Amino acid sequence: MSIFNKIKKKKKEPHVFENVPHNGRGHFLLHFYAAIYRLLYHLYSLSNLSDLPGTETGELEETFKTYPFLAGYFEEIRGHMPEEITWEGALRWWKEQVSTWEGQVDGHLPLRAVTRNSGLSFESADLLMLVGLVEEDSRFGTLFAHLQAPLGFRRAGLELVGQLMRHDGNGGDIDPWSLLNPLLADGFLEALNKDAARAEWVLRVPAVLWDIVRGEIPKNPAPGLEFHPVEDFDAIGSLIFPDPFPEQLNQVPPLVKEDGTGAVVLRGTPGSERFRTSGALAREMDRNIIMIREFDGTRGISLLTGPLCTMTRSVPLFEVDPGPGETVEIPVLNGYRGPVFILAGFEGGLQGRPVENAVSLNLPPLNAALRKRAWKETLAQHPGYSTRSLEEIGDRFFLPGDYIRRAAGMAAAHAALDRRKTIRIHDVRHACRGLNRQLLDTLAARLDTENEGRWDRLVVSAETDRKLMEVEKRCRFRERLQENLGPAFGGTRNTGVRVLFSGVSGTGKTMAARILAGELGMDLYRVDLAAVVNKYIGETEKNLHRVLTRAEELDVILLLDEGDALLGTRTEVKTANDRYANLETDYLLQKLENYQGIVLITTNAEENIDRAFQRRMDVVVSFVAPQPHERLMIWKLHLPPDHRVPPAVLENVAARCAMTGGQIRNAALQAALLALDHGEKVDRSFLVRAVQSEYRKAGAVCPLKETREIRPKHGGVTAFIDALVS
Repeated sequence: MSIFNKIKKKKKEPHVFENVPHNGRGHFLLHFYAAIYRLLYHLYSLSNLSDLPGTETGELEETFKTYPFLAGYFEEIRGHMPEEITWEGALRWWKEQVSTWEGQVDGHLPLRAVTRNSGLSFESADLLMLVGLVEEDSRFGTLFAHLQAPLGFRRAGLELVGQLMRHDGNGGDIDPWSLLNPLLADGFLEALNKDAARAEWVLRVPAVLWDIVRGEIPKNPAPGLEFHPVEDFDAIGSLIFPDPFPEQLNQVPPLVKEDGTGAVVLRGTPGSERFRTSGALAREMDRNIIMIREFDGTRGISLLTGPLCTMTRSVPLFEVDPGPGETVEIPVLNGYRGPVFILAGFEGGLQGRPVENAVSLNLPPLNAALRKRAWKETLAQHPGYSTRSLEEIGDRFFLPGDYIRRAAGMAAAHAALDRRKTIRIHDVRHACRGLNRQLLDTLAARLDTENEGRWDRLVVSAETDRKLMEVEKRCRFRERLQENLGPAFGGTRNTGVRVLFSGVSGTGKTMAARILAGELGMDLYRVDLAAVVNKYIGETEKNLHRVLTRAEELDVILLLDEGDALLGTRTEVKTANDRYANLETDYLLQKLENYQGIVLITTNAEENIDRAFQRRMDVVVSFVAPQPHERLMIWKLHLPPDHRVPPAVLENVAARCAMTGGQIRNAALQAALLALDHGEKVDRSFLVRAVQSEYRKAGAVCPLKETREIRPKHGGVTAFIDALVS
C-alpha cells in the first residue's frame, strides 16, 4: 500500500500549476518542491531497502516523526499530485508538469537559462535546487548532517548529491558526475573544500546566484560588477549622433543575433555616451547589462561573472582603457554563451576569443547643432529650469554627450543656490569647472585665470600682440572655421588649435596663456612635461595619453610647460635610449597633430624644438625681452598707484636696466615689501634696492648705484632681505 493513500488529495485541476505565476519566482517554487520530492524519494528508497520490521514505509514514517517539517512539505506536495501514482512515476510526473509549465512562459527564467546555456537537462536544475535547499530552510541542514554521518556536513556533499540524483524516473540510472561537472566548471556550483577527497566535497550554490534564482537581483552582485536592468536604457532613436551613425547602430542587434558576433566594440572618449549607446543596443536585444569596470586584463574578474550574466539575461560589458601600444585580452566567461560589449578609447588594441568576430564602431563627436540639442533635451529633464543662452552654450562648450548630461545637472543646482529658475552661461561655466576638477585635477594643475585681467595688462611687442590676437581668433572660431574650408582640406574635421609660445623666461608666456583662457572663458591646466617623462619604457606615452585625452574631452586649454623635454630635435639612434626617446617624440607629434582641443606649448629655447613640431603648430608666438618703452609700461603696471618714484627716475631705470617682465614683477613686489616694512610709500631708494636684489639673483652687476642707505627702523622683513642680498 502506497503512503500517498494516507494523505487527503485535492481534486485534480485541468492544469495542475496553472495558478503559479509565470515568472522566475514561480519557476523557483516549482523546482524547489520538485527537489524536495526527489529528496523524499531517496528517503523512501532507503526505507524500502531496509531490513527493519513493519510496513514498507516504516522508516519513512519514523523520519517524519524525527523531522516533522518534512511531513508538512510532503503533504503540500502530495496535494497537487494525481490520486493513483507510484513513487517512481512521480519523478516523471514532476518533470513533465514543470516542463509543460515552462513551455507556457515566454519570459526569462534563471534556472531555464542555466540548463539551456550549458546544454543541460531538467535533472541539472533539480540538482542545483537540492544543493540549495539549506539556503532556504536551515532544517534541511540537520537532515543532511544525519544522512552524511559520520562526516556531519550540514551542506550536501558530492556523494549525497550523487545518491539523490541517480534515478531518472524511468527505471534507469543517471551518472551524477555528468550533471555536477558542468555546473561546477561553469561556476553555478562551488566546492568549499577542494583539498578533500572528491567524494567528500561540500557543495554550495553561491549566495548571489541563489538570490537571483529566487527573483532578487542586487545592484552590485559581485566586487567590480554592476547590474543595469533593460528598463533603465533608452531606445536607439533617442541617442544624439550625427548621420549616418544612428542607422549603423540599428544594424548591430540583428547582426549579433544572425551571425553570432562575439563582441560589439564601441570606441570613444570616456565622456562620450559609450555606456548609454551600449544600453540602447542591449534594449534592442532585450538584454540587461552587467558592467565590468576598469578591466585591464592583468587582474582577474569574478568567477561569477558568466553565471550572473546567464541567470540575469545580461550582456557582459567590459570597460577598458589600454594605453598607446598596449593590448588588453578579453577573457572567455565560463557559464556564459552570448555576445560581449566592450567600451574602449581610440588607443590600444584588443585580443581574445570573444573579439575574433567583432563589430567595431567609433562614436563620432557632436557638432554645434547636436550639442545644442543635447543641452536642450538634458535641461528639459530638470522641470522648471530654462535658459535663454542655449545658442551660446552650444557654441561655447565643446563637451561630449555624457559630460553635457552631468554638467546640466550641476548647472541647475548652481542656479538653485541663487534661487533662480533660469540657467545662465556662468552656471554652465561653474558646472564645467566642477567637472574639470573632478576629472582632471589629478593629472594637471589648474591655473587661476580670473585675476589676470585683459590683454591691456600684457606688455609685449607689436608683432607678439598681433600673433596673440590671431591665436584668440583661431580659438574662438575653431569650429566654424572647419565649415568654411575648401574641398582640398578633406572631410576630416580637426577643431584643434596648437600654439607654440617661445621666448626666454619672464617674457610673459604663462601670463599670456592665463589672459587667453580668461578672454575665452575657459579653464587653463598646466602640465610639466619634465614630470610626465618617465624612465620606464612606455610610461611616458601612457601619461601623455591620459592627460591629452581628458583635457580634449573636457574642453580646457592645456598648457604644456617646458616643452623642450619632449619636443627636442630627434637624434641619431646610437643607443636604445635614443630609440625610445625618439618614439616618445614621435608619439607626441602624432597626438598633437590629431588633437581636437586647444594646446599651448611653451619653450625657453626655440632653436632646440624639432622642426617637425613647428610645422604642425597653427601659430608660433615669439616673446622677446621688452624694450625700454615696454619696460617702462611694465613698471607702471606693477608699481602701486601711490608710489613716490619720480618719473625721470623710473624712465632711467627702465632705460638702463634690461630686465624681463618677470624680473620687473619680482622687483616691484620686493620694493612694495620694503616700503611696507618701513611704513612708507615706495620711493626711489626702495625701487633701486629691489632692482639690485634682482640683479644679484641673476648673478649680474646692476647698473644702478644706491645714493642713500636705508636704515631699517627695526629688524623684521628688511633685516631678513639684507641678509639674503648681502
